[in-house]
Amino acid sequence: MSLRLLLSCAEASGDLYAGALTRALRDRAPDVHVSGLGGPQFQSAGGHLLADYRGIAVTGLTEALSKVPEALAVRRRLIEAARANKPDALVVIDSPDFNFRLAPVVMRLGVPVVYYVSPQIWAWRPGRIKSIRRFADLVLVIFPFEEELYRTNGIPVEFVGHPLVDLTKTPVSREMFLKAHKLDASAPCVALLPGSRTSEVSHILPVLVRAAQAIRVPMPDTQFVVARASHLSDELFADVARLPRTVIVEHDTDSVLASVDVAVTASGTATVQTALHDTPMVIVYRVSSMSYQVLRRLVRVDAIGMVNLIAGEKIAPELVQDAFTPEAVARETIALLTNHDRAARMRDGLARVRARLGAPGASGRAADAILRVARRTSNA
Repeated sequence: MSLRLLLSCAEASGDLYAGALTRALRDRAPDVHVSGLGGPQFQSAGGHLLADYRGIAVTGLTEALSKVPEALAVRRRLIEAARANKPDALVVIDSPDFNFRLAPVVMRLGVPVVYYVSPQIWAWRPGRIKSIRRFADLVLVIFPFEEELYRTNGIPVEFVGHPLVDLTKTPVSREMFLKAHKLDASAPCVALLPGSRTSEVSHILPVLVRAAQAIRVPMPDTQFVVARASHLSDELFADVARLPRTVIVEHDTDSVLASVDVAVTASGTATVQTALHDTPMVIVYRVSSMSYQVLRRLVRVDAIGMVNLIAGEKIAPELVQDAFTPEAVARETIALLTNHDRAARMRDGLARVRARLGAPGASGRAADAILRVARRTSNA
């Protein structure tokens, strides 16, 4: 009898990991059936899409309120699927706001739960570990320091490494990439990564456009490459299209990051991807004022950028909320473009981050662990 897995990921990075995980699962168990909440990466890897995460993905606590009806409907759909055709395991990927409400219900149906890419409880809302202990049969963590945290709280855990180590590629050289986009490889080039959700891009991209204009005052030959998630509307990028010597690139963030001198990136998984390309970066973020006031009270660490959290020190500058201004972005970006010692020090820090992400093969190790759990259920 073939194994059946139900999977749930509710954001772009989770979809990326779900795609790699599904390919690894199918490599090891070709007849495995994986269905659930995901996106194009999950679907292209052979997953059966019950719902698309892009209908419920937002950034910020207040912004999420507008998506509550859609999220509830998607959760009901997944629960109904689990009741109708009981899976051998539920795999939830990050997205605690959604998955913490889904997993306990499916668990009560007698389905084991594997949490892959667990929430950052070491950074904020540490009380969530009690919830994870109630519903998770196994937690698969992607940072080595997380393993002890779960183990000391009595939760079965395995460190599998970061899936981006395998997923980050450099398809073409800098010269070939820039030439293909009619840019000059001898001129400074800056990547702008405004995020993947409409809500975050609407807060972040307008500031980045004004920052690009400010950078060009002292450095008029600077070029810009904007990495765009393909599902976002053209309207969000209308101002970018009017910038000279600026191109918008879809589906090729790795080539973008490998070909630029500096990246200005929204906080999130993209900072790890940038580190894997050894690209100096400026980390930015902004949400609604109400969301920010709530988050300030919940966060337990001084940094928000994933590379800074992994390093245990602020190796990349962070411009958050009111500190995120065009002038500040321009100042930090110009410093990294012109101060080679500063850029070299940051690259030293990025090397330390890369060393902590684990060896290649994270998706395969995660797949092996998930299949062990599912086969126990199937053979029971």
